Amino acid sequence: MRGFLFAFFGGAFITLQGVANARISQDIGTWQAATVTQLTGFIIALLVLMFVRDGKWKMLKQVKPLYLTGGALAAIIIFSNITAIHQIGATLTISAVLIAQLSLTFFIDRNGWFGVVKQKLRLPQFIGIGMMIVGVVILAL
Repeated sequence: MRGFLFAFFGGAFITLQGVANARISQDIGTWQAATVTQLTGFIIALLVLMFVRDGKWKMLKQVKPLYLTGGALAAIIIFSNITAIHQIGATLTISAVLIAQLSLTFFIDRNGWFGVVKQKLRLPQFIGIGMMIVGVVILAL
């Protein structure tokens, strides 16, 4: 249950962040908004880390260097979301983001990429993503 709550709040905050960033970017620019977002996120994460102090920094050397670049993807994510919200609105942007996330996740699960345990995907999963795509097409009309 906690996992679903975290996922729900994560999704809600992604939406709020995207809309706020789109508004901020109207005043200062898209890359500037992405920079402010990354900086404030770093500061908050650092403050939380200072309180948690779980000592896992020692394990940092065991992380594959490719995975350490994951934070850099956030700059692309923020820029893309801001630009999409300006062009097609928040609802269609978030809908397209969800479809892209699910589609890529299907490939990750099916192929076991990034050390994820391989999952066998069945017809209901593909029907579900197809229904989402049809829903977004209907929204866009």
